[in-house]
This record gives sequence, C-alpha cells and structure tokens, in this order.
Amino acid sequence: MNIEIRRADSEIPIPEYKTSGSAAMDCYARVTTVISPRSVGYVPLNFSLKPPAGHFVLMAARSSLHKRGLVLGNGIGVFDEDFAGNDDEYTAILQNMTDAPVTVERGDRITQIIVLPFDRATFTEVDDLGTPNRGGIGSTGVR
Repeated sequence: MNIEIRRADSEIPIPEYKTSGSAAMDCYARVTTVISPRSVGYVPLNFSLKPPAGHFVLMAARSSLHKRGLVLGNGIGVFDEDFAGNDDEYTAILQNMTDAPVTVERGDRITQIIVLPFDRATFTEVDDLGTPNRGGIGSTGVR
C-alpha cells in the first residue's frame, strides 16, 4: 500500500517500520516539548498523510513510553480518512503521570501508527437481540 505523506521538517524522519516483523511504524517528535507534572502536552509528529480510501490510522503508544511516566492522554488515537489536509499534522496527546516535568526531545520516537481498513456500520433497532445475557463486564472470569 502506498500512502501520500507530507513532512513538516525534512530533518525528522517520516514514520517507519524498525524491523521486518513490525506491525506498526514508529513516529518521531518534531519539537522538544516539556510536559508539566500531572498535565497533558501536545507533541507534533512531523507529518500529515492521506490514507487510502476506506482506511484510517490508529495511533498507539510505543511500549517504552510508560518508562518515561507518559501515556497517551486519549488511550489511542483514531485518525479518520478525511483528516488529510496539508496542515492536519498528526499530534500525540501525552499525559505526564509523574510529579516532575518530562521532556520529550526532538527526534524521540514516542508513538506508533498502523493503517487499517474500515467498514461503515448501520444499525437496525430491535426490541430483542435473541441471544442469552452473558452477565455483564467480566462475566467470563478474572483470568
């Protein structure tokens, strides 16, 4: 799959797979950003892109992000197919979970993205789904 991408700063890499078995591409911070304790910071990732028709981009934290006391503020990021303008730069929303400032340096790899297909759903409202109740959240056990 070929994707059109626009880079904001030619010195910072565009997202890339780091190994032949990687499912996701690492994303790099475009600017150094200091995130205050127990606060949210916005880190631009240096690219805008145009997913192919019928695809969206899923952003997740890199597995090492928590070691810095940071988590994605919204859990995951969903970037719709039509979030594709020149100035629609992908940005990581990071929450600092620590009691000290955390610095994300320019060029740090902080998130990862996967380009995935999607289907649009429609709903038919019914009075009965015709299947038995499972018992709610956690109904299959703790383990």
